[in-house]
Amino acid sequence: MNHAANTANAAATAAAAAPYLSVNNVEVIYDHVILVLKGVSLQVPQGKIVALLGANGAGKSTTLKTISTLLRGERGDVTKGEVQFKGERIDQLTPNELVKRGLSQVMEGRHCFGHLSIEENLLTGAYTRNASRAELKESLEKVYHYFPRLRERRTSQAGYTSGGEQQMCAIGRALMAKPSMILLDEPSMGIAPQIVEEIFGIVKDLNSKENVSFLLAEQNTSIALRYADFGYILENGRVVMEGAAAELSANEDVKEFYLGVSGAGRKSFRDMKFYRRRKRWLA
Repeated sequence: MNHAANTANAAATAAAAAPYLSVNNVEVIYDHVILVLKGVSLQVPQGKIVALLGANGAGKSTTLKTISTLLRGERGDVTKGEVQFKGERIDQLTPNELVKRGLSQVMEGRHCFGHLSIEENLLTGAYTRNASRAELKESLEKVYHYFPRLRERRTSQAGYTSGGEQQMCAIGRALMAKPSMILLDEPSMGIAPQIVEEIFGIVKDLNSKENVSFLLAEQNTSIALRYADFGYILENGRVVMEGAAAELSANEDVKEFYLGVSGAGRKSFRDMKFYRRRKRWLA
């Protein structure tokens, strides 16, 4: 009896310790020629926000598309490694199968249906659920609770709304599928700073109140590290640094190369010619 209980407890502890999402030594090639990701590994614990940081072209979006299996639509192939979600390998599944399992991606650039209203856009997010009208209404109310701007603009054509409202619509559309994890690609791109703060605040609320895990790819290192629990920094398709968000924010290299601040204060762009030479973690 005690042995069985101990075994059950050990299994439960192991399941709790296992990462919710795990990317293991993944290598990605485009067009059978261009090597983009070079052995990327990362983990997202359940109920956490993890930031994937790096400059444009570092491989952030490719990493997210590898996880969501949207890579195949862009002539990309995973040639090495694997991706696991909730303990099961998922890199051979289709994107709609992943949505049904609770993993959704919000694409870079928002990709709303411009000719549809905001509410119609939101309803497309529930396509895989076979939900009743009552369930759809409940899901819409939840989205409008977190994004009150969308309630105000629900009858407006999405193509005529602002970039910030379209980003909110894209996140709300992902929420309509009732995900347990969202991959969020460049949520701050092309959006006014005050709206960016509002969106990140809502992401934090969704994480803490709805227990939605987030893996977000972001060039704006400063705001990403303020809201994330953990971070990974990508350079040329490789993870070059990882750590708790607070530790990365305090790291001198991160401050200098990603936050524009050194121990002597704010860096001059004149000094950035030493960027490659002085990166200690690439030495």
